[in-house]
Amino acid sequence: MAVSYKDLGLVNTKEMFADAYKNKYAVPAYNFNNMEQMQAIIQACVETKSPVILQVSSGARKYANQTLLRYMAQGAVEYAKELGLNIPIVLHLDHGDSFELCKSCIDMGFSSVMIDGSHFSYEDNVAVTKKVVEYAHQFDVTVEAELGVLAGVEDDVAAEVSHYTKPEEVQDFVSRTGCDSLAISIGTSHGANKFTPEQCTRNADGILVPPPLAFDILEEITKKLPGFPIVLHGASSVPQDKVAIINKYGGALKDAVGIPEDQLRKAAASAVCKINIDSDGRLAMTAAIREVFATKPAEFDPRKYLGPARDSLKELYMAKNKNVLGSANRIPFAK
Repeated sequence: MAVSYKDLGLVNTKEMFADAYKNKYAVPAYNFNNMEQMQAIIQACVETKSPVILQVSSGARKYANQTLLRYMAQGAVEYAKELGLNIPIVLHLDHGDSFELCKSCIDMGFSSVMIDGSHFSYEDNVAVTKKVVEYAHQFDVTVEAELGVLAGVEDDVAAEVSHYTKPEEVQDFVSRTGCDSLAISIGTSHGANKFTPEQCTRNADGILVPPPLAFDILEEITKKLPGFPIVLHGASSVPQDKVAIINKYGGALKDAVGIPEDQLRKAAASAVCKINIDSDGRLAMTAAIREVFATKPAEFDPRKYLGPARDSLKELYMAKNKNVLGSANRIPFAK
């Protein structure tokens, strides 16, 4: 039996994106697949008074079970109320690669889905996106689509070479598919190693500096789709303090570099209404866990290392909401 996201207390992205576009910020889209991640996300967003998109990848569904994730999202709504604020929460499928997967998530109570047809030909991308939109809109579920290809690896998504979104295609694609938002490729990338050292320059301290995002392409797309919500995937900044802690305590993250936060803030102040962040959260949790394991080798209570990992993640996400995405204190339609 199909479940409506509205019965779970969730919302879709329509009002979120309209407010984000108007007020020049981006809604955080944080991936989760366990309780500690969900707790950290909700705590951070309640305390900063930010709307939030809880993202579930196909890998997360396989890992945690789709039914459990749905009830975790419903629990997140009640948890936010318990913490004192009914913030708007979306449950979103990240990188759905087929109509069948998107339909399954819609039937299971997701309020938003992404159909990623970027690995198909243009016409096949249009066809599968339109099919998902027609099904989703029957239930007031919003649909994110993608044009262009991001390099990097994240869960089941992998590509060796990026292909920037072609501005000349966006109007035709959106009008033919009816999608509600569009993920574009302007130089972001999946994973913690978003760029090779050869693609970067080194500053005076010897730190790798990645190439800038293609804001000219973003500007052209915005001109062709005025008022339309744009999405950035692969937008983790790969905080070097977390990388250093991981490596200090036995990790092997070499040349890990992300998207500078000032560039993300610039994007969030434009037509970009949703920014996806996953790798940064993984780094924050891993750094905290490695430190506990290294400094307290007799510890074996999972709460004693998952607790610090959750606290580190919450701190990271609060900083993102306040200083990068601009989503703090942006919940005019929360109850």
